[in-house]
Amino acid sequence: MRFGIIGAGPIGSIISKKLVKNGHDVKVADARGIEHLEGKELAGTVVRVEDVMENIEVLIISLPTKAMQSIRNIIDQVGEEVIIVDTSNYYPFRDDKIEEIENGMVESVWVSKQLGRPVIKAFNNLLAYTLENEGTSEESSGRIAMAVAGNDPSQKQVVMDIVYELGFDAVDSGSLSDSWRQQPGTPAYCTELTKDELTEALKKANKEKAPLLRDKVIERFTEKKEVEFSHKDVVNLNRKIYNS
Repeated sequence: MRFGIIGAGPIGSIISKKLVKNGHDVKVADARGIEHLEGKELAGTVVRVEDVMENIEVLIISLPTKAMQSIRNIIDQVGEEVIIVDTSNYYPFRDDKIEEIENGMVESVWVSKQLGRPVIKAFNNLLAYTLENEGTSEESSGRIAMAVAGNDPSQKQVVMDIVYELGFDAVDSGSLSDSWRQQPGTPAYCTELTKDELTEALKKANKEKAPLLRDKVIERFTEKKEVEFSHKDVVNLNRKIYNS
């Protein structure tokens, strides 16, 4: 398949490497300009953001939530047939407070409104380390699962198939309005669950508590700046707090 990726942070760069390794055609761009990709070890073809949407089937946007408005003019040029995937997570300390989200709008619903296009929510509920190192073959027991939400069943299935190919089971987490169940602060968020466990975790999510629990985890990390948290430490802390 032919992919475009906007954003070469940890998630975007890991996805590009995995896709290229599996034989896909991948173009990578930075929303701030191609010069921001100089010196980075990237898979695929580095292009200007203005060129990333040409001749692609899937566009993966891996940007901070607050940056979505800055690429609206690019998205306006993306073909209607192109599937757009949103990998973002909203964190007020990084994204500044976005009033609509603070008042209860689902994060990816807000993103979709900024872009003026439907999106599929995926690749947001696994840590970068998990995405890069914990993918396994389909025969593996205890295979980690990823949540995928969206309103178009055929587009969602394409993305779920990509997730599966990259080493993870995929769980249909409902419509885009349901994607709050995989946002930060929920039991499904960055807790490394199997398909059955993730299905149950999505059901257990509490929309009102999620922002409070999200901020509680951030506070724990902030309080212990001098402590070096391992990957497993982060997963275990998420499991403990997000299930409380």
